[in-house]
Parts: sequence; C-alpha cells; structure tokens
Amino acid sequence: MAQGTHLYIPDERNEVVVIDINGERVPRPEAKVSVFDSGFMLGDGVWEGIRLHRGRLAFLDRHLDRLWRGAKAILMDIGISRDEMERRLYAVLDANGMYGDGVHIRLMVTRGIRSTPYQDPRVVVTPATVVIIPEWKEPAPETAERMLRLATVHVRRGYPDVQDPMLNSHSKLNCITACIQAAQAGADEGLMLDPHGFVATCNSTHFFIVKDGEIWTSSGDYCLDGITRAVVIEVAREAGITVRERNFSLTHVYGAEEAFTTGTFAGVAPVGSVDGRLLGSERGPMVERLQQLYLARLAKDVAVRRRP
Repeated sequence: MAQGTHLYIPDERNEVVVIDINGERVPRPEAKVSVFDSGFMLGDGVWEGIRLHRGRLAFLDRHLDRLWRGAKAILMDIGISRDEMERRLYAVLDANGMYGDGVHIRLMVTRGIRSTPYQDPRVVVTPATVVIIPEWKEPAPETAERMLRLATVHVRRGYPDVQDPMLNSHSKLNCITACIQAAQAGADEGLMLDPHGFVATCNSTHFFIVKDGEIWTSSGDYCLDGITRAVVIEVAREAGITVRERNFSLTHVYGAEEAFTTGTFAGVAPVGSVDGRLLGSERGPMVERLQQLYLARLAKDVAVRRRP
C-alpha cells in the first residue's frame, strides 16, 4: 500500500479495471505498451492526475490546460482534440461503472513508439501514446487529520534551463530519489529546496506554512504549477486570508505555527513535524478552515461541469 501523503484504501476491484490505451479499452492484466514507447524508454511525455467527484472530473479544464501546455513546451503533438480526450476519460469511467466518488485517474501521454532506442524525436514512428488508468482510490479516512512527517532531502529542485520543474513530465527520477531518501529517514514525504536553499516543494505535493495568521508558500519558480495549490491560494484570498508566494527558509518552517501539503489526491493535509521539529500534534485551525474552503470550491466546480 502507498504510504505518506498518498495513503489510500485498497480496493480489489482495481485488479480488473478497464484501461484505455489509444482509444481501445482493455482489462488491466492485458494493458501493455511497447518497450520502444517513448515513455518507457526515455520518460518522454507528460501526465495528469485527476479525481472524480460526484460523478464529474474535478477541475478538468485546468488539468487539460496544463497537459496541453506541457505537450506544446516539449514540441509533442497529443494527436487528439480536447473534446476527444474528455470523451475518452468519461467513456472509460462508464466502462468501469465509476459514477460517484473515490476514483482517481492517471492520464499519460508519451511521444509514441521509436524505431530504435535513441533520444532524438525524429525516430518516433507513431502518433502519441495516450493511456488512461482509472482506479478506485479513496484517501484513507485519517488523511484529513493525520499529522504528516516531512524530512528535508539533499535532492534539489533545479533551474528551468536544466530540467524545468514546471513541466509535469514522465521524467520524475529526482522526485523518486527524494521520496526514497525521505522514506529511509522514516518520513512521509521529502521536503525539497531550490538551488538557493529556499523551500521549494515536496517530492509529490506542494508545501505551505502558516506564520502570524498568514499563509506562505514558495515563489513557484522551482515547482510544478500545481492545480490544488492554485485553488487553495484562490479560496484563501477570497476568504480574506493573506497568502504570500515568496522565498523562505527552513528556519521559517521550523518556527511555523502550522504547515500543510496540497495535492490532487489528498487535497489539504496537515503536517506535524519537519526534520524532527514538532509543529503541532493535531490539525490546526487554519488547516481545518482551508480544508473546508477547498471542499466547497471542489463541490462548486463539479456542480457546474457537464459530461460529454
């Protein structure tokens, strides 16, 4: 079972879910891509994690915006329209009888199959590979209140001219290395710094602290343009809470009143300790309020969303 910020309730129905590969729906045991696929061979592609809430894909426009931006940035043609992508997403949900809550989708697009193991995209001989994996995946009941343990790792979020952390690419080895180091330290998630030593983000979620009634998060220069992150910032500001996107150090973190992470899967999750410094033994009032504000915005988003 996954641990940390992605602790979930196992569901045996996932053993027989139907997966969409390039518009063809196949049972999970038969779902395969070529060993020459760009994603398998080189991590060449972009992806999104999307949740189903009350029968609708939450914040779908934002997710597809980010997917298309990422593809454009790496000069990759997704090969189908946004309307067709949305149709495929809901079609595979319908094929699995997934109509309510507790479903998570991994949408992956790679550059396609290569004629030979080589990085040059000019050896790609097929259209992009589009894979949609839906799973019954509900966060563990204690997620909203369980106090996460974070550990700062040596792996940094790098400069955009090396590998832009803004891209939600398949090339996640730096985050995986950070995750391994945090797990070996007994933590739930790795806290990653930027090249200047300021706090950037976690290995799979975004990070916030509460200082003097304000919410602080990183400048965003060295992290993914997180959708849940953006929504939390928006609802907080609309509620009159000051949010600062700025540089801050571990010294600020260790002295914070509260801390939390954000992500598509778990939403807003409280942090109890960082590098052994206790920030709180139970969920604080700001985190609880933000959880409520986020859930309200989530409900509003899906209430106005139409299915194709």
